[in-house]
Amino acid sequence: MAESTQLQQAQLATILGPDPAPFQTLISHLMSSANEQRSQAELLFNLCKQTDPDSLCLKLAHLLQFSPAAEARAMSAILLRKQLTRDDSYLWPRLNPTTQSSLKTILLTCIQQADNKSISKKLCDTISELASGILPDNGWPELLPFMFQCVSSDSPKLQESAFLIFAQLSQYIGDTMVPHIKELHAVFLHSLGNSPNPDVKIAALNAVINFIQCLTSSAERDRFQDLLPAMMKTLMESLNNGNEATAQDALELLIELAGTEPRFLRRQIVEVVGAMLQIAEADTLEEATRHLAIEFVITLAEARERAPGMMRKLPQFISRLFAILMRMLLDIEDEPSWHTAESEDEDAGETGNYSVGQECLDRLAISLGGNTIVPVASEQLPAYLAAPEWQKHHAALIALAQIAEGCGKVMTKNLEQVVAMVLNSFQDPHPRVRWAAINAIGQLSTDLGPDLQVQYHQRVLPALAAAMDDYQNPRVQAHAASALLNFSENCTPDILTPYLDGIVSKLLVLLQNGKQMVQEGALTALASVADSSQEHFQKYYDAVIPYLKAILVNATDKSNRMLRAKSMECISLVGMAVGKDKFRDDAKQVMEVLMALQGSGMEADDPTTSYMLQAWARLCKCLGQDFLPYMSVVMPPLLHSAQLKPDVTITSADDNSDIDDSDDESIETITLGDKRIGIKTSVLEEKATACNMLCCYADELKEGFFPWIDQVAPTLVPLLKFYFHDEVRKAAVSAMPELLLSAKLAIEKGQAQGRNETYIKQLSDYIVPALVEALHKVCHILKKFIKFPSRPGLTCGTYSAQVQFCGDGIAKPDLGALRSPPKCFTLLTWDRACLLRVRGVSPIGMHESPNRVSLTGLSERYPILGRSGMKCCLISCWAPISGPLLDENQVRSIVEEIKQVITASSSRKRERAERTKAEDFDDEEKELIKEENEQEEEVFDQVGEILGTLIKTFKASFLPFFDELSSYLTPMWAKDKTPEERRIAICIFDDVAEQCREAALKYYDTFLPFLLEACNDDNPDVRQAALYGLGVCSEFGGIVIKPLVGEALSRLNAVIQHPNALQAENVMAYDNAVSALGKICQFHRDSIDAAQVIPAWLNCLPIKGDLIEAKVVHDQLCSMVERSDRELLGLNNQCLPKIVAVFAEVLCAGKDLATEQTVSRMINLLKQLQQTLPPATLASTRSQENECAWALSRISTAAVTFAVSTTVSPNSPPPWLLVRASKASKAKAKPKPAPSLSLSHSSHWRCFCTAAPRPWLFVGLGNPGDKYKGTRHNTGFEMIDAFANSQGIAMNTVHCKAIFGQGNSWKFGIVGFVGGVPVFLAKPQTYMNLSGESTGPLAAYYKLPLNRVLVFHDDMTLPCGVLRLHPNGGHLCHNGLKSVIYHFRGNREFPRLRIGIGRPPGQMDPKAFLLQKFNATAQGRIDAALQEGVNILKVVLSKGFAESARRFNSEQKYKHLRVETLPT
Repeated sequence: MAESTQLQQAQLATILGPDPAPFQTLISHLMSSANEQRSQAELLFNLCKQTDPDSLCLKLAHLLQFSPAAEARAMSAILLRKQLTRDDSYLWPRLNPTTQSSLKTILLTCIQQADNKSISKKLCDTISELASGILPDNGWPELLPFMFQCVSSDSPKLQESAFLIFAQLSQYIGDTMVPHIKELHAVFLHSLGNSPNPDVKIAALNAVINFIQCLTSSAERDRFQDLLPAMMKTLMESLNNGNEATAQDALELLIELAGTEPRFLRRQIVEVVGAMLQIAEADTLEEATRHLAIEFVITLAEARERAPGMMRKLPQFISRLFAILMRMLLDIEDEPSWHTAESEDEDAGETGNYSVGQECLDRLAISLGGNTIVPVASEQLPAYLAAPEWQKHHAALIALAQIAEGCGKVMTKNLEQVVAMVLNSFQDPHPRVRWAAINAIGQLSTDLGPDLQVQYHQRVLPALAAAMDDYQNPRVQAHAASALLNFSENCTPDILTPYLDGIVSKLLVLLQNGKQMVQEGALTALASVADSSQEHFQKYYDAVIPYLKAILVNATDKSNRMLRAKSMECISLVGMAVGKDKFRDDAKQVMEVLMALQGSGMEADDPTTSYMLQAWARLCKCLGQDFLPYMSVVMPPLLHSAQLKPDVTITSADDNSDIDDSDDESIETITLGDKRIGIKTSVLEEKATACNMLCCYADELKEGFFPWIDQVAPTLVPLLKFYFHDEVRKAAVSAMPELLLSAKLAIEKGQAQGRNETYIKQLSDYIVPALVEALHKVCHILKKFIKFPSRPGLTCGTYSAQVQFCGDGIAKPDLGALRSPPKCFTLLTWDRACLLRVRGVSPIGMHESPNRVSLTGLSERYPILGRSGMKCCLISCWAPISGPLLDENQVRSIVEEIKQVITASSSRKRERAERTKAEDFDDEEKELIKEENEQEEEVFDQVGEILGTLIKTFKASFLPFFDELSSYLTPMWAKDKTPEERRIAICIFDDVAEQCREAALKYYDTFLPFLLEACNDDNPDVRQAALYGLGVCSEFGGIVIKPLVGEALSRLNAVIQHPNALQAENVMAYDNAVSALGKICQFHRDSIDAAQVIPAWLNCLPIKGDLIEAKVVHDQLCSMVERSDRELLGLNNQCLPKIVAVFAEVLCAGKDLATEQTVSRMINLLKQLQQTLPPATLASTRSQENECAWALSRISTAAVTFAVSTTVSPNSPPPWLLVRASKASKAKAKPKPAPSLSLSHSSHWRCFCTAAPRPWLFVGLGNPGDKYKGTRHNTGFEMIDAFANSQGIAMNTVHCKAIFGQGNSWKFGIVGFVGGVPVFLAKPQTYMNLSGESTGPLAAYYKLPLNRVLVFHDDMTLPCGVLRLHPNGGHLCHNGLKSVIYHFRGNREFPRLRIGIGRPPGQMDPKAFLLQKFNATAQGRIDAALQEGVNILKVVLSKGFAESARRFNSEQKYKHLRVETLPT
């Protein structure tokens, strides 16, 4: 070991010594394609970085400046950039100032000397990367002057380089560039308008577009409007000069602008779109140029979130674009190979034009919708169908299939015409037209099902059966079988069963066809038919299974591998359809064949492997525990597949001889900088399948999987950070809780081979940190994407062109270039959800603090709140759980995030103010700003919640951080701030005063004047928070507050004596004023006229609005009576009647007004009064005697509890309009109902109690009408009905487009009190996809915060009959939830009850599956689940959502199914 270390030290000394040759050799080896040589070079390079970073960087810089080899200079630029990138290996802070200065000088010198364009670009990347880290701190003051000097020079090369750097700095640190906006505008305008060099113009265009995107103010962006003509001129000049390569670069940049800032184009949209369509129509231009012009227009159409309706306002252009795309579909050749069907290439004869036309029709229809596209299609398609050319017939049918997804609703209304149009073409003389008609039926079966199946099965199925007889055209036969698959996926058994005799017999004939593609199509269709017909397929089992087994045994040639693989799939699905009893004997034979095949050793690229893994899993699902004996055979190859290493090849980007010449279609390439990376996707697919199957086995076998945990866990846990394939990571993540559950059940049932709970703890300690670390990494990726968003249409930008050298010799591409943000966000959600599941499954307390995860970069999951909101949301969720585990550095990181949130909020407010001044400001924009203001308030609410939690947790230890925040919080008290900001600022001080007590006295001089003034604020929310704080200060302020007691009494008197003090919106402030007055009486009696003030306080009692303060105040009253407080009782006990009346009212009003202990004390006092007062006194106070007797009569003789009967006056506002909260909330909540469509989370942190609980709105999602009754998609309706029936609530009222309950109601609403809690029940009648049109108005009408709106919906990700309660979440691709979220203004923070319905079988379309009815077995599970749901909903009403969800979810069997199975 010592010798090895000495050898390395000697090598390092040589490499970093004065002789440049060894270092040049090292760099050369880093570029080697030999893994061993490259790995050794990576090791030495990393050692250099650790031991002497200064010498390493200077060596790289020297090589960059002086090496004669261009490849070495390029690699030096890449490596130098990597060292100067702000990530885990960031070297700049470790370099001494001399090295730093030298590097900056050398880089700028190299830019001026570079004669190679590729190296110049890499130099620009390096300079930009370094500048992004040091320029904001004025660490490179020479750079910007140098860049402006380059732009003004006569050298096109320097001009281009400067613009490249400007472009990247705009991406990295755009804010730093904004102060130079005037100079940049002038530079851009001059270069775009006057430069003769096309490269300079494109670089300037790139810089302009990136800079526009970095501007947060619409006014700032508008300053660049005058550049748009010059930008378009750059494009058109390139085209006119025949320089299409430059034009394509310009188009790519403009596409980026259209996607990110479409409103920038609004004023000149007609000219810009017209020019693009002109380019698209120019047949003399290259296809790539025309395609990019089309992509620009499609991108604008898809940017409807940023520019809603902008393209729909240009119908003349939509019609013109549709015509262009239709003409592109005519670009197809009648290739002979298509007819011979010797290969599976269905695209034979199709051109690039044809493919682009197909894709863009689909995207256009989805983005603009049926109301816009169907009229255009109806106008143009008939002419194509009437034309004599087969290509036009073909184009019309293809177009019809392509637009069906986006136009489904409108096309369904015209189903007769659509179906007739397609079926007429089944008889067309040209086989490619017949193929297109069959293709259209297949697509329409998916997009317009099940309506098409229900209404036209008697016409479509015979037509498909006839098409299967077209033996002269085997490709048509095969496609008819595929279309049958699509049609049957949306079929219920009652539709399909009458046709099964003919269908199965035809498919069996096709199985004997000589064309392999026909056989494969028949196998796939047969599997789907079996899935859809379920138990009805048993009739055909004996006839079908011999054919399937024969193919499995005999299809042994390499050319038949896919045929054999599909036979495995079909057998396993047929077996699941007919059930274990029917399939058992054949299953044994099939598994013997599979075992033999598995043992024979298959080639690495054999597709059979993946199919076999899935077939084994289906067999396991079918046989259940009977499958356990085969696990010893299944698991070794499955683990081998799961452990496959990614097959990665690295070559030079300029080398076209390796990867591009490969015939392996499974290799995908990505170009990163000067490297091209080839990844063999077939290996990754096999790995992903294996990981999914491991998860499936653990899920299905439960404790039976225990013997394999020790091998599976070390295989899957490292894959939590496997970034080459999302499905691998997802499978690894979702398997973690299954492994823990398996171990838990095995130990509980004594099947753990002697292991005990210590094993679970060890397993969880192994899993949870890995999950947390994986979450860290995803957060890091997200941060990169926010900073460096990918460009549409490009593989990667120069900003992500780097390669990370891994210890295993594999060059791992920079993650930013390999992933799209939505996928990253999905993985992040997956990681977090699994982490929570793991914590819920394990019975042993986890010690890993969630706050140890990075708290930045997560907001993109919650676009409604933005980055700041997500930070707050995440911290506020985790801080209460694990606050005590935070160390000082972690608390500081949270505080720094809060500072950023507040700063960012101020910036957003300024931006919104600027937007209101824009010339195109309209009502739509006004509404948007209103929504954003509401979201901003929610962000501040979360800031307050976080700080409140930290203050409560750390108390006085947090005050140094509070001091840091003071400069951010103090401005929030100002009158020009929103009421919500002022309320939050007051509440934070309230928490400091209450939790820190004596340590907080030093802040009184600063904040008490603000607090006293706020006690009489116009806003009741602000008043309430201030009055609560005044009470806290009165209790803990001691001598500091004594001089202010007089002013405090005056402020309190103004609140209490106000004529509207007891109105609903003011009552919470009133109660807090009474409470504060009581504390002054208690703690500062010597500073007041007690004989006047205390009786005045008594006359305010009881208080009933703020139930928390009510308990405090009434307990104080009880104590004063017990000690016979003289001022309270008054002269000759004259106040005693009032005291007795208060006691009686408190006791009769309900236990919410006093604690159990206080109630007991009041009862004892009343008894004493009744027994001890002299008769004369009682006679003079007969009223209180009666009150005492009546109250005492309500007392149970068995206990000191009492019956409560809460009543509401018919003339008073419903008491539940006020908000309930926990003790921690107290006086900081809003006294009035939560605003319409509130963005609050579960219990609003500043909310208050009232005399009755706030209502719940239960909404079940589904489709109206008998046609949909009993379908899987209507389980939300069924849950509403089950709950209504259990409570005797009649659902016979219509309100807000929903079926509502009827009963003793207030404005359509309270359909019943369940356990004393008012409940609304609703079934929206808008159809599922428009559920929000009812749910949103309902929540707004009753002014309910979203945490009181519980939505019931079906969920395909849960097994049939499994329920889960969730406090929030995304839409899970559920259209009903999408609509609800949309009408909740994008807010996802509402609870939901997820009702598992299982996954679709095989390849069945989810839409068809959702609209099928349950079979008997599944219906039994659903019925049981509905009863469970009713029970848990009662618990939610009585115990609250959080506690109910935690307990209920841990009892439910939460599963993630990983195979395509027949749903029960």
